[in-house]
This record gives sequence, structure tokens and C-alpha cells, in this order.
Amino acid sequence: MRSLRTLWYDTRIRAGVLQLVLAGLVVGTIWWLINNTITNLAARGMNVSFAFFSQAARFPISEHVLDYNPSDSFAWAFVIGLINTLLVSAVVIVLSTIAGFLLALARRSRHPLLTGAAKTYIEVIRNTPLVVHLLFWYLLLITALPNTRHAFQPLPHLFLSTRGVFLPAFTIEGQAGWWLLSALFAAALCVLATIIPAYRNRIARHAGPVGPFAVIAAAATLFFGAWLAEGLSLSPDLPELRGLNYRGGIQLTPEFSALILGLVVYKTAFIAEIFRGGLNAVGHGQWEAGRAIGLKDRDTLRLIILPQALRVIVPPMASQYLTAVKNTTVALAVGYPDLSGIVGTVINQSGRALEGFSVMIVIYLVISLSVAGFMNWYNGHVALKGGR
Repeated sequence: MRSLRTLWYDTRIRAGVLQLVLAGLVVGTIWWLINNTITNLAARGMNVSFAFFSQAARFPISEHVLDYNPSDSFAWAFVIGLINTLLVSAVVIVLSTIAGFLLALARRSRHPLLTGAAKTYIEVIRNTPLVVHLLFWYLLLITALPNTRHAFQPLPHLFLSTRGVFLPAFTIEGQAGWWLLSALFAAALCVLATIIPAYRNRIARHAGPVGPFAVIAAAATLFFGAWLAEGLSLSPDLPELRGLNYRGGIQLTPEFSALILGLVVYKTAFIAEIFRGGLNAVGHGQWEAGRAIGLKDRDTLRLIILPQALRVIVPPMASQYLTAVKNTTVALAVGYPDLSGIVGTVINQSGRALEGFSVMIVIYLVISLSVAGFMNWYNGHVALKGGR
């Protein structure tokens, strides 16, 4: 009896037992919910089955990166929705991060007009619902812009109209082989090695300051050498007005453009405040130290301030990136076929609501955990090591 009491008062053992009990309760509750749901559905003649994924979807999807036909399966429709969601999420995260950093610098500027404009932007955007932004940009694109015959052309071969945005593109003539794909993968690894701080510093220690540039040059040489060996060439594909619409190039539909604009404008305001808070967390003496050794302000920001600010910026930035992924579900407001919208159509076509929502939850969970895992990994790389 004394031995059991001794074990119980051991904090590590007691904590482990409590964790096991809590995990058992959670697993038991989840199992009870699943079993109760299946039992109730069976009592009403409704079985849980994912066999419908192999059936033909029988509905069109207006925008898709990969080839899609209504005769394709429900599973392929899910894949198309997932790719659309990932595409929007990636574009929004990249553009809002760049715009947020520039807006944070404007917010910290000594110019009163620039600072006031940045502050007004942040306060107005952050206190306006996201759906309002999407509807505003969508209505602006389909009503304020001219028709295709009188499209606005701010730059050569760039056209803005009620049909969307038309951009020039390039087409690859020839067929890429395994040599080119292998060279592209190797070049990507080389470039990635120069981006990650730990590997970049290691390259610089062994090859000197020109080491990272030499790696990038070697990657470019490898890729273009394989390109020439495969006999490939690039040809411009320019949009041209043919009939009632433009043909050629890349078309960004009003739905996609409004979604990207609305999300980027909205997320930029939040990310700008994160950048501003991180930059303000670094003491003013660091700026003075940079000037004392002869660095310009932009070099001080890049070499001294920003690396220290990242330790404060990265954790809340991960939350904003996760929110950006989940905010893509409002794409239905402007008619863009993201994952949630396609799942809703699949449920209407198949009647499999539980299965459809279950798969969607798992997909969003995997995406969110992947983003969080990457940001935690990067946070570990920029964090202080060993109390330094």
C-alpha cells in the first residue's frame, strides 16, 4: 500500500496516468459518437459508405487547374476543389505577406501622411467583415470595368474587363523528359539550401560569401543545360481579342480575382500589425548600432533588425496563415469553386452529407496541421539556441 502511495505522489507517474485517463475519455467519447451516429443512420435505412466516390460526378466545375469533365468521379471533383483551395491559399499567403511587410514599414515611417494613410487602412480593413470585402471587389470588377471590346490596358498585353484579367503567358514547345524533371528537382533543392538560414550559413562558411550565389548559379546551369539537351523552347502566348472575348494567355476570372483581392486586402492589414509589432520589439539601439558600423537603414533592417524580429513575428504569423487557409471557404460568396463549395455540390448530388463533411474536415485538418508544422519548424530555426 505504501508503494502505491509513493507511486501516486510521484508527479511524473501521476501526470502520465491522468493523461492516459484523459486520452481514454476523449477516444471513448469519439467512438461513442461515431457508433451512435452509424446506429441511428442504420435504423433509418441509411448506411455509411464511401463507395459513391467512384461514381460519376455529373456536374461541371467552372474553374480547374487540372483537366476535369462532368463524367469524372466524385473523388476527382474533391481533388479539383482541394487544388483550387491550395492555389488560392498559396497566392494569398505570399501576396499578403509581402504587402503586409511594406505596409508595416509605411506604418513606422516618419512621414506623417504615409503613416496616417497606413494606419487608416489598417483600422478600416480590420473592422470590416471579410464577406463585405469580397462582395465589394466582385461588384467592382463586374460593373466598373469596361466590356471586352473596350478593355482597360494598363500595360502591354495586359487587359482588364468584365470578363476578368488577361495576362501574357509562355508555352513550352517540345516534351519534357526525366532529365529535365530531375534537373528541376535538383535545382530546387539547391535554391532551397540557399534560403534556409542553417544551410546558407554552412555554405558560406565553407565557400565564403560567394558560396550561396555559386550554388544558385550551378542550379541555373544544371536546369538550362537539361533544358537545351531536351530540345525545348519557349514561345509567347499573348491574349488577343477574337470575337466577343480574348483568347490566349492566362485568364483570371472575376470570381478568382475578387477572391484574391478581397483576401489579400483583408489579411494584409492583420499581417502588417504583426510585422510592426515584431519590428518594434527590437530595441532602437540596434538601429544605432547598425548606423555606427556604417550600414544603411535598409541593410540594418535586413541584416540586424529583421532576423531578431522574426522570433516575435513567426508565432502569430502561423495563426494568420492558418486563418488564410480557412478563410477560403467564403469563396462561395463570389462563386469560386473551392473545396467547401464543391463538397456542397457533391452532397446535393449524392445525398452523402456525413461522408462529404467528414472528408472535408479531414482535408482541412491535414492542411492546417501541415502549415502549423512547417511554421513550428521554421520558428525553431529562427529561435535563440542554448540561451544565446
